[in-house]
Amino acid sequence: MREHSSATVLTKPVILPRQAAPSGTPAGIWWGLLGVAAFSFTVPLTRMAVAGLSPLFIGAGRAAVAGVLAAAALALTRQRLPQPRTWARLAVVAGGVVVGFPFLTSYALTAVPAGHGAVVIALLPAATATAAILRTRERPRPAFWAVMALGSLAAVAFAFLQSGGIGHLHWADLLLLGAVVCAAAGYAEGGLLARELGSWQTIAWALVLAFPPMLALAVSSLASQPPSATPVQWAAFAYLAVVSMFLGFFAWYRGLAIGPMAQVSQIQLLQPVLSISWAALLLGEAVTWTTAIGGLAVILCAGAAVRVRLKPKP
Repeated sequence: MREHSSATVLTKPVILPRQAAPSGTPAGIWWGLLGVAAFSFTVPLTRMAVAGLSPLFIGAGRAAVAGVLAAAALALTRQRLPQPRTWARLAVVAGGVVVGFPFLTSYALTAVPAGHGAVVIALLPAATATAAILRTRERPRPAFWAVMALGSLAAVAFAFLQSGGIGHLHWADLLLLGAVVCAAAGYAEGGLLARELGSWQTIAWALVLAFPPMLALAVSSLASQPPSATPVQWAAFAYLAVVSMFLGFFAWYRGLAIGPMAQVSQIQLLQPVLSISWAALLLGEAVTWTTAIGGLAVILCAGAAVRVRLKPKP
């Protein structure tokens, strides 16, 4: 009888306590930083490309090229089709980061310099964090909101000062504001989908979804306005299509998926500093002493934001 009891004890499964995933893991921050580094070239290279290519072709063509790469990657790795209910969420991602942001920034940068366009990047962290919090159950502490607000103000002030002051409201500013809203929605929904589909799979399926209309617009643009771009301008377009529209999202969505999304999004506070630096190096745009002061303020706020822990979920 004793032996039977002992056997029963030995065969009883042992259930170990499940370990909670760490909040604000360094991996999420590093992946997000890699994505931001890739995206930091987008504004200056778009400004470079619009000098020889139409905004319509840049917005649609980069999505069409990236769509071909995405379809090839999905086919080679034999990815399963997403579930029907997932396509609506992919449409949000496609509408935000494949269509909305590229088109609006391309048209805006025909009228304003890249330094002024960096205002878009300066506002994105606050917009992305807000969209993520509205979409998820993440509950930041008041300190997080305070740091985020301070960082956003520092980033906006830095970008405006670097571009010569606020001045008069320009129609391009409305396009830039619309681009911020589009990107924030696409980033937040894409970060959530990346937890289900995978980081690169999310942007790949969004690109495939948007490919037919983007290809049609690109072909129409070429027919109505043949390009007269230099090799450097074509190289800028190639970067926008391959890196800004495709590869950069591998790292960015992975960082958002690891999360917490509201914290990782604050890495974008570094993007205006990098973008304006590239604009100075690649386009010869003037850099003043405000770059050092504003850049330091933005970096300090970004570092503080990613260190603020979120409240645990109820």
